[in-house]
Amino acid sequence: MSNLNDMPRPPSADALDDALHTLANNKHLWARTSVAKRVAMLRCMKETLMPQARAWVLTAADKKGIPAGSPLVGEEWLSGPYACMSALNLYIETVGAQPGKAYLGKLAQRMLPGGQLAVKVFPHTLMERLLAGGVQAEVWMEPGVTASNLASNTAQAYSQPDASRSGKVALVLGAGNVAAIAPLDVLYKLLVQHQVCIVKLNPVNDYLLPFFSAMLQPAIDLGMVRIFNGGADVGAYLTEHPLVETIHITGSEAVHDAIVWGVGDEARHRKASRSPKNMRPVHSELGAITPTIVVPGPWSEADLQFQAEALVTQKLQNNGFNCAASQVMLLSAGWDLAPRFEQLVKQVLRDAPQRAPYYPGASTRVQEVKQRYPQAEVVSGSSATSERVYVVLDADTPDRHFFNNEVFGAALARVSLEPADPETFLHAAIAYANTQLRGTLSANIIIHPKTLRALGEKFDALLLDLKYGAIGVNVWAAYSFLLATATWGAFPGHTLDDVQSGRGVVHNAFMFDQPQRTLVRGPFRAFPKPPWFVTHRTADQLGPKLTAMEYRPSFLKLPGIMLAALGG
Repeated sequence: MSNLNDMPRPPSADALDDALHTLANNKHLWARTSVAKRVAMLRCMKETLMPQARAWVLTAADKKGIPAGSPLVGEEWLSGPYACMSALNLYIETVGAQPGKAYLGKLAQRMLPGGQLAVKVFPHTLMERLLAGGVQAEVWMEPGVTASNLASNTAQAYSQPDASRSGKVALVLGAGNVAAIAPLDVLYKLLVQHQVCIVKLNPVNDYLLPFFSAMLQPAIDLGMVRIFNGGADVGAYLTEHPLVETIHITGSEAVHDAIVWGVGDEARHRKASRSPKNMRPVHSELGAITPTIVVPGPWSEADLQFQAEALVTQKLQNNGFNCAASQVMLLSAGWDLAPRFEQLVKQVLRDAPQRAPYYPGASTRVQEVKQRYPQAEVVSGSSATSERVYVVLDADTPDRHFFNNEVFGAALARVSLEPADPETFLHAAIAYANTQLRGTLSANIIIHPKTLRALGEKFDALLLDLKYGAIGVNVWAAYSFLLATATWGAFPGHTLDDVQSGRGVVHNAFMFDQPQRTLVRGPFRAFPKPPWFVTHRTADQLGPKLTAMEYRPSFLKLPGIMLAALGG
């Protein structure tokens, strides 16, 4: 394995060609590899990942400017080794159940208003129930998928006999912000789509190359995965390579369009004539302007404080460098508690631990918000590179920049909508999010239990109108990213020439062929405090314990986990 102090140089064209020829020679072999051999490979990955987990986390924390011993180190555990270890466990279960899909019989199902099928995917084991903290997740299927035909709309890639399957060579373009993204995308390509992978890491976090290589070493040894670092030139070479058959990108809409359509005048002409420059299938996750809808209700002061921390976490986790980071808070102008809640949000935004703006361009993007909106308020930050900005925007403001472009940094907007009645407000907020905010990746709703009970079955009908790929109700929608059994991706229907949040999903360990979205629900005031909160005091202790539990599950580890959780 490469030494962290001796990172390899960007690869030569010959090295990339050699890797692609190896993958091309093995792609059909991989598609025809038995379930037993795949499960054995996944078990080996758990063994190659675990010894590297602590060094992985400490390296990532150091590169992001997180001090050793800070509770924020817990973020790197959860979004790195923990997420990967959890996914490996779930794929071991579901791949091992192919082609019979026996796990489907264990998943609770219900019909939604209008007849769509919802399948409960979390928690589905006793250990998950004990650790879930009251969080539940469902995958809502596309119309037409029913209880009677769910099996035929699940894991179709495994329905064909091994000997007659064919594989493909996929290019995976990794993201620079969240560590688990690239390896989880590789697992999805390998296990759900039978595609071998060449991976090009983002230069922002290519320091993780040794750790990704270690985790994926069993697949590398089989000739099914190759990983490289390199800049835009390497990415451009690979996207046009004749041996690359499919592409998956986690990144920005601009990079996606450059790959598919080109740039400048060429791109405009190609879009107008619907003649892509790159004809390969491109699947993508490209972020969004994520809303958090705060539903008026009978909140206590403790409720207001907890939800202010929850909302600021949605903004500041990973310093705002998340595709699911909340960017627009939708409040009811007629809610009598709205001013107090807004005051607390600004207070938590100010007092949350300071972070290094490690992602390129962050300070420039935040400064642009200040320049475009003179009313923007700097709530904290000792310099232009560390400022946190809060801006109040009219719902119909003529400058739509904040509603069309991810800040990808520490800026949050408040938009007020008139209705004070919860149901009327929800209708208005959902319509606003659907029509005024670009992208459909994730959305959040914060709603009091009494308000939920008053809405009853109407609430699910309202949620059906909210066109997002992941929806969090009293829990951050990014929880869906951590759940390998959930889906992660845009709401279906985007086209290549208006791709917005992307096309296709990843993770999806139950291998549903026609998922529409994932809905995650949590308790209104979770106890203990969730470990992803930026205000959690012991997340750095909890992260390694949760990862160790995924590596070797044992009820004997529960007391240590609960003790660390209670310290948060």
